[in-house]
Amino acid sequence: MSIFSNRILVLALLVSSISLAACDSDSGSSQEGFTLNLSGVEPLTNGFHYEGWLIIDGAPVSTGKFNISASGSLVDLRGSAIGSGLFELEADVNAAAAFVLTIEPSGDTDSIPSTTKYLGGDISGDSASLSTAHGSSLGGSFTASTGEYILATPTNGSNTNENSGIWWLNPTGASVVAGLDLPSLPAGWKYEGWVVISGTPVTTGTFDSVSGVDGFDGFSGTQGGPPFPGEDFLVNAPSGLSFPTDLSGGTAVISIEPYPDSDPAPFTLKPLVGPIPASAADHTVFSMNNNASSFPTGSVQLR
Repeated sequence: MSIFSNRILVLALLVSSISLAACDSDSGSSQEGFTLNLSGVEPLTNGFHYEGWLIIDGAPVSTGKFNISASGSLVDLRGSAIGSGLFELEADVNAAAAFVLTIEPSGDTDSIPSTTKYLGGDISGDSASLSTAHGSSLGGSFTASTGEYILATPTNGSNTNENSGIWWLNPTGASVVAGLDLPSLPAGWKYEGWVVISGTPVTTGTFDSVSGVDGFDGFSGTQGGPPFPGEDFLVNAPSGLSFPTDLSGGTAVISIEPYPDSDPAPFTLKPLVGPIPASAADHTVFSMNNNASSFPTGSVQLR
């Protein structure tokens, strides 16, 4: 072999060695992204969308805005699939302490998380399990939540269309008490009551306290109602329904709604659900079922 050929071979080996060293250095310096898996998270409407955040050195770093398709897959805001749930970003994800998923309003362009924090999880090693119970999201468990209600229509007087109203209270003791036992919600969320009438969910109003009036009385009569969440369905029936009605055979629901809310339908989070008996008697206390096990979950895997 000539001296010239030997020089070419040495140069090639030197370049190869430098390339391998650079690759080894890059692989040890930082991760380049992560994969996100979500279960039970539903599409957002009217321009609202999700945004992920890694908490790095105590500060939130956006990992990108996205939504969920009708089939349950992750898509960008143009509707294109996010392959394998992979997000790439220019940040040292190895330094991330937690991941938070927020719900962002239509037209959002800032780099600050909204107050509506949905799922969160601490990163241990190179992964995190996400839930609503994490301190950065709803921050509590709803597995001990309970609900009771009666059918009655106090806003049109007594003994008239009594099965056409629902109130989350219990009147059987020495005094009327709240029928709901629910934890306080953080900013960005509100509770909302619902009754499913002939397959159509109809709101009873949003509320923050189980021992106070809710924020809606658009279907009720002219007389005052009790200081608890609830509604009489007497006037202004939505299209396809007629009031007064009989709620027997329907379903009572308490949901947790984003605030602000982009959708008039119940949100994914429904901690309490209960069928209204087909032969329900008014002013009888009925119990609801705890549905917290259905709440969405997720996971993050750093790369």
